[in-house]
Amino acid sequence: MEDGDWQRLIDQLSNGDCTPFLGAGACHGTLPSGADLSTTWAASCDYPFTDTFDLARVMQYAAFTHGDAVYVKQLICRELESAAPPDFSSPIEPHALLAGFPLPVFITTNYDDYLAKALEEAGKQPRVALCPWSDHGVYDSELFDAVNELDDDPDRPLVYHLHGSWSKPHSLVLTERDYLEFLVNVAAAKNNDDRRLVPGPVLTALTSRPLLFIGYSLRDLTFLVLFYGLLRDIPGIHRRRNVSVQLPPPTNGASAGAAERAKNFMTSYFAEWNISIFWGSAAEFCAELRSRMGKTA
Repeated sequence: MEDGDWQRLIDQLSNGDCTPFLGAGACHGTLPSGADLSTTWAASCDYPFTDTFDLARVMQYAAFTHGDAVYVKQLICRELESAAPPDFSSPIEPHALLAGFPLPVFITTNYDDYLAKALEEAGKQPRVALCPWSDHGVYDSELFDAVNELDDDPDRPLVYHLHGSWSKPHSLVLTERDYLEFLVNVAAAKNNDDRRLVPGPVLTALTSRPLLFIGYSLRDLTFLVLFYGLLRDIPGIHRRRNVSVQLPPPTNGASAGAAERAKNFMTSYFAEWNISIFWGSAAEFCAELRSRMGKTA
């Protein structure tokens, strides 16, 4: 990221003109990564294939062996909820840092409630809603219907869970079949101009404000469907400049200069989508952001 990227981002965050989009990396050090969770479950259910790092496929197999996908989701929720929450007093804790800005909408694919708790710690009253991605599930229908009537209120921000919440295990997008249903339904809703999955305030937050991706892989299929599918129809003159916090991508270590070539490719490729990349962890990004804001504690 260039100095101009930082100056613009700080101004947008400070004025509420930004939509954070949080993924699993925002919980690094608190919750296990998807790959770690996948490897553990692959061992426990004697997963017979080689892709033990693929959480969706491993959990699809776990649902098969247990004979009940919702039961597996309940087990995952118990496991994750048993972890101690983040230290919201830390100056580089991503949820707490973001909660201090006057932002009206937060979007996450995480199951945890850390965003809501961080906002409460900041003296705000978050309104939480779950995306009704499944044809068979109804999630907080009264609140979801009310989402379309929400005004932008940074003191009562909306936290929108695209992949469900551990408070309602059946709402989790977890297995391979869940992901397929989620992606198909989002694509269908977009094509039919259906605001059931992506209601008005969320669509506005995604398409009219710059996005800040933290702990989220730009190569993830959910990102590609949501970002490209929703934003490709916006005229280029109206597209905002977005920021993504990215760990350096895994590469073929046997190839000389692979890491640098991979970073150059991703930087160039996503520049076409108006995305500036910060290479580093969520904590490193937060430390740099605070430093550039003149804060040291």
